Amino acid sequence: MAAQLFKLPDPGEGLVEADIVSWKVKVGDHVKTNDIVVEIETAKSLVELPIPWDGTILELLVSEGDTVEVGAAIVSVDVVGSHRDDDHAHAPGAGGDSVPTGPGSSDKAGEERVANLVGYGPSDGGTTRRRRRSTPTTPVELVETPLVETPPDPASAAATHPGSASPGGKVLAKPPVRKFAKDNGIDLSQVTPSGAGGIITRADVESFAASGSAAAAVAPRAPGERETRVPIKGVRKMTAQAMVGSAFTAPHVTEFVTVDMTATMDLVERLKNDREFRDVKVTPLLVLAKAMCLAVQRNPQINATWDEAAQEIVIKHYVNLGIAAATPRGLVVPNIKDAEQMSLGDLGSALGELVSTAREGKTPPADMSGGTITITNVGVFGVDTGTPIINTGEAAILAFGQVRKMPWVVQDASGADVIVPRQVTQLSLSFDHRLVDGDLGSRFLADVAALLEDPGRALVWG
Repeated sequence: MAAQLFKLPDPGEGLVEADIVSWKVKVGDHVKTNDIVVEIETAKSLVELPIPWDGTILELLVSEGDTVEVGAAIVSVDVVGSHRDDDHAHAPGAGGDSVPTGPGSSDKAGEERVANLVGYGPSDGGTTRRRRRSTPTTPVELVETPLVETPPDPASAAATHPGSASPGGKVLAKPPVRKFAKDNGIDLSQVTPSGAGGIITRADVESFAASGSAAAAVAPRAPGERETRVPIKGVRKMTAQAMVGSAFTAPHVTEFVTVDMTATMDLVERLKNDREFRDVKVTPLLVLAKAMCLAVQRNPQINATWDEAAQEIVIKHYVNLGIAAATPRGLVVPNIKDAEQMSLGDLGSALGELVSTAREGKTPPADMSGGTITITNVGVFGVDTGTPIINTGEAAILAFGQVRKMPWVVQDASGADVIVPRQVTQLSLSFDHRLVDGDLGSRFLADVAALLEDPGRALVWG
């Protein structure tokens, strides 16, 4: 046998580091090929890493919460039959360096293979892959983790949220959920659980944060403490870097339009009762997403990127529609690939899955890259409008404000102006003035507004 060093694999998408969220093993545990050993958080998603060998855990080289660079050793494994498994030790990304522990250990040189985050394949030693509950389609796999019980604060909120503690007065949550709450300054004793037996789930923490109660859930500070410092990691770090880069690279221009959404809201209500849409969450955002795709087809130059190195404007003939999703991990912008090819029903299903996956923190890196144009729905927070910053590599981003009743001037049957209550919203479009001039930006925004005022135009434009 020989000790092999398992290195942090390259998660792709240009990411160079990751945070250790939770270990799934401890020293002395026996692992088999493809067993999950650690959960990491990159700047884009949560990923669970399998081990490429069959052996025994010798040492955990990094601690939960540590930030580790790609290629750094994170765990040492006493590998079974290392003379047969050394080819795995040199897998790019997996980075298992062989550390001989006695005579007879060997190391094959010059053999390489491409490693994936999930599933390195069976070892030459003949170990078999464990049965999975389902066949994964992304580098993320859900696994069960043990519960951790922690005594609540002296001022526990169990009286306010009686389900948030076990009968013994202890808060129940799995290690990743506990780490997730800690990183976001949320006191778990304030969160109402929905899991069996009073277990707090990640969704419970996210719902609590989204409800606006997170400010009250910050862990109690020490007496006399005047400041709280939160490490800049993961999504927040990546978002900050991207937004600074965008703001100081692309000259931003923002335009606004107020839209009568009454016809769109009527359409939403009809579709909710349509059996063809019974499995689709129909919302005004869905209609806006479809309107965006149609408006892009009429104004293709809005769906472009600026290639500084080549000194070219690259017009995309496909729409990878980004949807900004606010999560406790920060703002993430996954995108729906080839959204322009989807029917309204298919787009609704894709949108629902995208948002749900993002809020669970399980969006794969591939879904976070390649976006061409973005919607940010600030209306869900009761905000009317804003001046959003363009995502790096895109030409425009549209902010969707809240829809609310307002007095609106319309003409009655006799042609006289009358004031009536209407469903109204505001749209704002920020665009890169290097490649989108005022004429193009205005025409695109006007087209989106026209589709929302009269969704029937889609039959003509589509």
